[in-house]
Amino acid sequence: MNNLDLTMDLTPVQRDILTALINIYRVEGRAVKGEEIAELIDRNPGTIRNQMQSLKALNLVEGVPGPKGGYRATGSAYEALNVEATGDVVTVPVLRNGVLMEGTTASEIIFNKVMHTQLCDGVIRIIGNIRDFNVGDEVEVGPTPVNKLYIRGTVRGRDDTMSRLMIHVDAMISVPKLAIKKIARRAVRIPPGASMQEAARILVHNGVQEALVEDSSPGMVNQTDIVRAIADGKGDQEAREFMSRGFLTIDSEDTIYEAIKMLGKTGSGQLVVSEDGTLWGFVSPADLIKTLTPA
Repeated sequence: MNNLDLTMDLTPVQRDILTALINIYRVEGRAVKGEEIAELIDRNPGTIRNQMQSLKALNLVEGVPGPKGGYRATGSAYEALNVEATGDVVTVPVLRNGVLMEGTTASEIIFNKVMHTQLCDGVIRIIGNIRDFNVGDEVEVGPTPVNKLYIRGTVRGRDDTMSRLMIHVDAMISVPKLAIKKIARRAVRIPPGASMQEAARILVHNGVQEALVEDSSPGMVNQTDIVRAIADGKGDQEAREFMSRGFLTIDSEDTIYEAIKMLGKTGSGQLVVSEDGTLWGFVSPADLIKTLTPA
């Protein structure tokens, strides 16, 4: 069993309410109406009001009076869900047939059989409209907040009452908790005055696609830059003239997960790794894939 970062013995509905309450508050920065929570988690408003009384008794929520009032989570609620009182919204992305389901998150994952991947089944609790999912849909869930687990599977059944999807798990990946430097490649370096032919020779000799140019304002050269410069009739330029000065950097102590997020958001072909303020190496999507693929 793998519950997502929940430590207090709450009912599934109570966990859904608290998670929705915290997420809305973090986005909007205001007290949250019970009706908003009911709509988000697809529950009857009367059920939300009744549950709020229980959560108040547990000192997990407090009422905010006035026309702009509603509910607000207490510090104990954040502790109960094992989340920080400040930071990113607590969401676990859910995709249906390759499309991100806006306003939907997974609050719990339970694995029934994990002895063999081909026999692995699971249950995913959904915060959102469970009726958006149908038997046969392909779903992707993740990453989870702590162990950065990604899951891909097929919906085998749906429990509308408990907002649960029964799935057959087709694939699972847990992102290693490693610093980028553990997988990054030390950069090959090219003198700023190197000719295009010399730069190409250095890349080929070292079997790499890119290199750093050690100039007063550092840059990067890759094979695409060389081909483009030749195509533009600029084959007589030095490395400092055709290098790229704009590139994404990541600190060597940042995690693999942070690199995945950065590459995913930007679509970049590589990141330049810096260490103590000095450019040190490269990491590419291919490097990251190797860390996620069993040997």
